[in-house]
Amino acid sequence: MDSINQNQTENNLENLNQKEAVDKIKELVKCAQTCFFCTNLKFNKAFCSRPMSVQKVDDLGNLWFLSSADSNKNKELKKNSAVQLLFQGDPHTDFMTIFGYATVSKNQNIINDLWDPILKTWFSEGKDDP
Repeated sequence: MDSINQNQTENNLENLNQKEAVDKIKELVKCAQTCFFCTNLKFNKAFCSRPMSVQKVDDLGNLWFLSSADSNKNKELKKNSAVQLLFQGDPHTDFMTIFGYATVSKNQNIINDLWDPILKTWFSEGKDDP
């Protein structure tokens, strides 16, 4: 039985596209800032997940993260680039799931753009670590 959905008057599911989707992603990322970044996605198998902070959402809707160059996540992405991102806006509303494909970039200009000194806590070698 699906009694909660039967009693709700509002539509609680939106499948968005293009600018509308990008605007919603930016809105929820601003609220949530952190998501569960899931890798190693395979049918009927356990996947890997870890909390990660979104550093930027660009105008195309690409989400940018900083990751340690030698992380298990990056090794997993070399084998299978499919990812699922899970966001919770606040305890009572706004849940978002995004499926896509990740690319690992070592472009120093991008790293410089995303870098914040507080990140030194996670990247002990500074900008040369992500």
